[in-house]
Amino acid sequence: MCGITGFWTMAGGGGDLGATVAAMADTIRHRGPDDQGIWTDAEAGLALAHRRLSILDLSPAGHQPMIAADGRWVMVFNGEIYNFRVLRAELEAAGAAFRGHSDTEVILEGFARWGIEPTLARLEGMYAIALWDRRDRALTLARDPLGIKPLYWRAEDGLVLFGSELKALAAHAGWRRQIDRHALARTLALGYVPAPLTIWDGVHKLEPGHMVTLRAGQPAAPRPFWRLRELIGRTPEQAWGETEAIDRLETLLKEVVGEHMVADVPLGAFLSGGIDSSTVVALMTKVSDRPVKTFTIGYGEAGYDESPHAEAVARHLGTQHTTLRAGPDDALALVPRLADIYDEPFADSSQLPTLLVSHLTRAHVTVALSGDGGDEFFAGYNRHVEAQRLLPRLSRIPRPLRRLGAAALTLPPPELLDALGRAVPGMPRLLANKAHKLAKVLRADGFDGFYRALTEFWPDAGEAGTSEAGGRLADPLHRCRYLDAMRYMPDDVLTKVDRASMDASLEVRVPLLDRRVAAFAWSLPKDLLVRGGAGKHLLRGLLYRHVPRQLIERPKMGFAVPIGAWLRGPLRDWAEDLLSKRALVDTGLADAALVRAAWADHLAGRGSWDHHLWVVLMVQAWARRWQVAG
Repeated sequence: MCGITGFWTMAGGGGDLGATVAAMADTIRHRGPDDQGIWTDAEAGLALAHRRLSILDLSPAGHQPMIAADGRWVMVFNGEIYNFRVLRAELEAAGAAFRGHSDTEVILEGFARWGIEPTLARLEGMYAIALWDRRDRALTLARDPLGIKPLYWRAEDGLVLFGSELKALAAHAGWRRQIDRHALARTLALGYVPAPLTIWDGVHKLEPGHMVTLRAGQPAAPRPFWRLRELIGRTPEQAWGETEAIDRLETLLKEVVGEHMVADVPLGAFLSGGIDSSTVVALMTKVSDRPVKTFTIGYGEAGYDESPHAEAVARHLGTQHTTLRAGPDDALALVPRLADIYDEPFADSSQLPTLLVSHLTRAHVTVALSGDGGDEFFAGYNRHVEAQRLLPRLSRIPRPLRRLGAAALTLPPPELLDALGRAVPGMPRLLANKAHKLAKVLRADGFDGFYRALTEFWPDAGEAGTSEAGGRLADPLHRCRYLDAMRYMPDDVLTKVDRASMDASLEVRVPLLDRRVAAFAWSLPKDLLVRGGAGKHLLRGLLYRHVPRQLIERPKMGFAVPIGAWLRGPLRDWAEDLLSKRALVDTGLADAALVRAAWADHLAGRGSWDHHLWVVLMVQAWARRWQVAG
């Protein structure tokens, strides 16, 4: 895992290219502390830089930027390709000679022999790539199909900037910044900036499965080389019985997990004790010839600490398990750094425990596997279950009755509901949050209203919350899965994991996000996804072959922190400073009166405003850090 950055002054020249790109690379040193490489083409005005976290081929033969054997292509690459040995064998059979053993060289020689898009179509892995064509003076940027690795870019006034993080682009003297107000509105609604937007006008996230080739004098037009929507609408494998489907999934995941475990450095796995991470770890133990190292975090908050569950699963699987103990103060100490780590407003509060577990895991291993992707592909979110079960029923209830029910759900104080959730077995832990979400659903109309009620915070009339491809899916369950996989997963979940792990110089791999797993998941009939009011039916069936049901079955916890209580307690002064009327007016990025009213309600225990306020706090903290005003 690494960090990449660079620039291209299309008119050529441009001063000391090496010093400029070195300064850009210094901003992302945490992504690759082991080595730095720079390559420049003074005549063309192009500079590439790479920060290396050495994982495969630790020798100088894996150094980047890397030049192809034919001398035409130069590349910087961030990621891992899991089928590179198969591709290498094909290239060698065709006459290619290799200098080292890295996946980088295989990609590069693939581009040289097969072409850019045909090679991208064959790569299984996670990556962000910048490829310079010395002959044709063209720069191609590409991002992996499911958006595991980030890539930001800007092409304006004859200057191209790109990098793994926005801070690398900002280090160039040609950086220009102006807030994109539409992106800000979407951030306040969603808690993150959805691709291809960034918080800065004219700066883009390359979307998952997209590439863009930049040439002087020609407009930049990103295009997809792979689309998840090509998998939707496939005929379900109705001929499979449940047992056969589990057999096929187990065979597939063993192969994929085995590929993800290839590394020349110490490797382990995150283990929360939930379905996804437990499945990954269980299969790791089956394909590994040595004990698997697993890590979880426990930080002593009642109702939020998953470490006992993880420890029980680890004991059953026989892993070398480490529970990384941290207190609330450890999480709170990270809050002032969030605007630096994420570069733009990002408000998923599970970023805090993810940062903690990443830093603590890095003290033991360099690579960790995680279970991200299981919810999106195998229908693991509550909204997936409710889309199938609740949405059809709601459409038959008159609107006045639904609004009356919504009002009743929001009457009890949040503290009372949460106390009830903790006291009554089987009740959701965050009962107040669930109740207020259900109230929003009751007030909503149609699928778009339902989806927005469950995924958005502050209202934004600028976008319907769906897409052309998602809209073509008549079934609400599949529509939810598609929208989550296309938007929430890359722009929230994977962004969170990438920034948190890279801040710790830890590589995190996600075997459930292999394209072959995606194809399998989208071939499944609904009853193998959701059954008996629970999601991930097939994944559960696979896990129960390896871990007793009683160790797994419990209400879904997520990777949450008690952000509402913290905002009334240890974070209150910090929040009050950022949410003061003067601070809100000074930035001009949120409605001061609306936010102040929500803050007063939250402090008084009225309503469920914790996540709404966290979004505004992340926007305010970001604005203060980067000296931004609306």
